Amino acid sequence: MEKKTISRDGTPIAYEVSGEGPAVILVTGAMATGASDAPLASLLSDRFGAVVYDRRGRGESGDTQPFDVAREVEDIAALIEATGDGSAALYGMSSGAALVLEAAASGLPVGKVAVYEPPFAVYEGDEKQRAEYTERLTQLLAQDRRGDAVELFIALTGAPPEVIRGMRHSAVWPALEAVAPTLAYDNAVMGDGLVPRKRLASVPVPVLALAGGASPEWMREAARATAEAAPDGTYRVLDGQTHMVDPGVLAPALAEFFAAEGTS
Repeated sequence: MEKKTISRDGTPIAYEVSGEGPAVILVTGAMATGASDAPLASLLSDRFGAVVYDRRGRGESGDTQPFDVAREVEDIAALIEATGDGSAALYGMSSGAALVLEAAASGLPVGKVAVYEPPFAVYEGDEKQRAEYTERLTQLLAQDRRGDAVELFIALTGAPPEVIRGMRHSAVWPALEAVAPTLAYDNAVMGDGLVPRKRLASVPVPVLALAGGASPEWMREAARATAEAAPDGTYRVLDGQTHMVDPGVLAPALAEFFAAEGTS
């Protein structure tokens, strides 16, 4: 990352900006650093100042304790101040989607918010699975069993055991273990795991909730429910896409939304 800004609690947040124009801050999901959004930022850079950053506890950013979701919102506020002309648009992926929605609801100077497949629970009983995951994740991280914590999270996403076993022996596994403590941060951002309808009702800006046409039905339903709970929400499906969305398909949808009249 080329630059750093200082969040309210003194934590350095590393970021980069691609292109010029209205600021669009890209927020990653669990286990990812800002580098994972670089391809998307590049595709947006011809029309926007696309900002990628390492969320706290990842990459080149700091990790001041104790953690609170409000600290991550303050990180976004610091990025808006550093890169925006008084405000910015936000895009969040997966649990990063929950974070940008919280940032908008908290009153940050945000013009528009786009999210891709926020993993909120929509079916009866899903919240129980989230509670069990939270309890087990807390235990594993308290014991510094980072590899097991990563495995727990990957299993939650639906990956079969044989895939997880293969990942544990892959070159990427040490990097995943390095950011394992931040799984607790993403889990906190998700709250009880249910669609936060009351909180979403207080989001004062347009919201675009995207999902992949080839993703599991519950992911599409979560995106739809997010759009329906926001006062000015739109739901859109990207045909043929999964949770691993193609930046080349995603970027035009985001550009259209952010460039439309009313974008800050």
